[in-house]
Amino acid sequence: MSDFQKNMFDQIQKNSNIKPDQIFKVAESVKNADFSDEKTVRRLVKQLAKMADKPISKEKEDKIVKSIVGNKMPADMNSLGKLFKK
Repeated sequence: MSDFQKNMFDQIQKNSNIKPDQIFKVAESVKNADFSDEKTVRRLVKQLAKMADKPISKEKEDKIVKSIVGNKMPADMNSLGKLFKK
């Protein structure tokens, strides 16, 4: 694992309490997922919120799902973090 990847996983764990092995498990489960399918994306968003033990409002969930389904995801971690904090 590169230093960048390690730092990214450390930052994710610090902000969300999701361990890297949990991230890999989720990543494996969605490897062939259809991210244009709203139901699939919504299920993933809810799963990640539950793993992080962070409640997510319907409004925030809708915004995240719309961004992913519309293929309008932020290109960097700072922008992604802002999306989740809104």
